[in-house]
Amino acid sequence: MTSVGFLGLGIMGSRMAANLQRAGFEVTAWTRTAGKADAWAQEHGARAAATPAEAAAGADAVISMVVDGPQVEAVLLGDDGAASGATAGTLFVDMSTIAPTDARRIGTALTQDGHAFVDAPVTGSSPKAEDGTLTIMAGGAEEDVARARPFFEAMGSLIIHVGGPGDGQRIKLISNSVAAANCVTLAQALVAASAGGLDLARLTEVLGAGAAASAMVTLKAGPMREHDYTTLFKTEHMLKDVRLCLEEAQAAGVPFPAAALARDALVAAVGRGFGDADFAAVLEVFEGMAGLRIGEP
Repeated sequence: MTSVGFLGLGIMGSRMAANLQRAGFEVTAWTRTAGKADAWAQEHGARAAATPAEAAAGADAVISMVVDGPQVEAVLLGDDGAASGATAGTLFVDMSTIAPTDARRIGTALTQDGHAFVDAPVTGSSPKAEDGTLTIMAGGAEEDVARARPFFEAMGSLIIHVGGPGDGQRIKLISNSVAAANCVTLAQALVAASAGGLDLARLTEVLGAGAAASAMVTLKAGPMREHDYTTLFKTEHMLKDVRLCLEEAQAAGVPFPAAALARDALVAAVGRGFGDADFAAVLEVFEGMAGLRIGEP
């Protein structure tokens, strides 16, 4: 399998599709923003499509990387959707982060039309999308995940078949909620340390060296101290993921209070106008509650 229809060229998708093209796959890309697919295709030596159906025509696999369930449904099953242009037996891989119920429903619709479906959300944010070292959580039949593996290997360094349809989404939502909770905890720690007059650089060094170490300390402590919210992962997108995780937890009848706190902080950050900024902007919420700005006397 060598040809790929790729749907969605946002912060993550543009980098993932570029890695597929560099690995030798023939990528035909589509995205909603007029002219963006053409510019991306020219830069990477790929092809651009005017519709998802055109991107899917003749493709061995169709990979979608968009924002949410309604967008996935629209680009795959809607008017001019990829399913309408695909030949029977096409492998569909959705790498967006959506509700598990949406993934299963969309997957069922595709399989009933004679296609294969894998839900395979990713983690690692834009730096790992750039260098092809994402973690990929694949849910689906074993033979379908095996078909998708060559594509995954061009985009990720850790590929895990986590279960059946929708299970990739369930694990991704929990993973993102833990990341969000860690980020919120880090923001509170920086505010508490700043209020006490501590050196935030030294605090960050200690956090990174001990049991408190996490990817959030590595990735977010520096930008938080500089109030630099250059977008690696949008606040509004993290809020969507945490909200979906809490809906899954509620349906299972179990609490997830750390995720609930993260959701509230993300809601407040979006309310302060940081929806398009990196989710490190949750710092602004706790600075506002404390009435201080870290790093300032």
